[in-house]
Order: sequence, then structure tokens, then C-alpha cells
Amino acid sequence: MLKGVMPMNSAQEKNLEVRRIYNEHLGSSVVKALEANGFKAGYAPTSEEAVKKVLELVPEGSVVGVPGSSTIRELGLFETLQARGCKIFEHWDPSLAPEDKSQRLEDEITSDIFLSSSNGVTLNGKLVNIDGTGNRVAAMAWARNRIIFVVGINKVSRDVEAALQRIRDVATPLNAISKGADLPCVKTGFCVDCRVPGRYCRATLVLERVPLGREAHVIIVGENLGY
Repeated sequence: MLKGVMPMNSAQEKNLEVRRIYNEHLGSSVVKALEANGFKAGYAPTSEEAVKKVLELVPEGSVVGVPGSSTIRELGLFETLQARGCKIFEHWDPSLAPEDKSQRLEDEITSDIFLSSSNGVTLNGKLVNIDGTGNRVAAMAWARNRIIFVVGINKVSRDVEAALQRIRDVATPLNAISKGADLPCVKTGFCVDCRVPGRYCRATLVLERVPLGREAHVIIVGENLGY
């Protein structure tokens, strides 16, 4: 046991198991719905298992484009992919000069693999996303590469309306806080449909089915990941 870490009591252990079973059943239901909509979907009970599934879909030496995604970075996939000889394009790279950002956004879209999360996924297998620049939703809607979504169980919503509400009230304020953005939703803790210049919510995409001609994989993870 780590120093200073209290062991779980019996109630905590039971609740952890209850949550694991619940997540597994919910995840399996969402996977079936995604498959019915043409996605190649699977369930991973843990982050470690999710990483293994991603690596099965990314050949060694691939060029991988990663948009703004806390989930992908939370999984530590950059280090793992680079160890397999993959080249990663990401516009969040702190060493990237401002004048090179536009080209990097294009590089992400034209990579062999587009690796992202989704802001939301519904019980009937639709992927819901809201974007600021529009690069992420553009790449999700059209590109010639293979796209892989890794989505935490916390992003499951009943329908599109509920998913959009969760994105605006939960994901966007959290994302803004993480970036130190001075947006109204940061102060209120929920969306106020702001009209400020730095507003994040600008482009919305709902993938009801896999876009024609696209290979799209979705990995639902039985853990809370990203926002």
C-alpha cells in the first residue's frame, strides 16, 4: 500500500464492483448500437485495455494525427506510439510556432490515422461533438484515413439532446478551465450561450452513421476519461 493512501473499506469495494458491472453492461449496449450504425466498435474495461486495442489498429511507423483531445493524452498514447516508430502531428504541441499551426491542423487531417475522442456518444450509437475551430469535426466528417475514437463511459448520454447539453454544461467549462480561458461558463459552471469572442462552442457535428467510404472504430472504455 502506498504511504498515506487509505485502504478501501467494504462499502467502497462493493461500490467499485457494482460500478464495474454497470459500466460493462452500459458499454456493451452502446457498442451494439454503434455497430448497428456501421462503426467497428468494442469495449475496454480499463484504460490499459483501451491502449492495447488502439495499438492493434495502428500499424508500426504510422503517421498519427491527434486533435485537441484530453482523453488521448490521458491514456499516455503519445509515448507508446512514438516507441513504435509512429510520427505524431498535434497542434497542441507547445513548441509549435503560431505561424505553423494552420499547417499542423492540415497534417492531422491527412495523417494515416486520425486518433481522437468524442465529446459524447448516445445510447442509440451516435457520436456528438462541438468544436471551436472546426478542424476536429471536419476531420471526423471527412478524410481518407482511418479514424479511431476512444470514449470514456462518462460521455454516454441517452440521446443527442442530452449529449449536447452535457457537452455545453460539463465538458466545455472543464475544457476552458484546463486551458485557463476566461469564459462565462467557467464562472457559472454551466453554459449561458455566451457571445464572447473566445466562445468555444461554434461547430456541431452528429455522426448518425459512419460517413460513406470511411473506416471508423470506436472504443468505449469503462472508466471516466477526459471531459
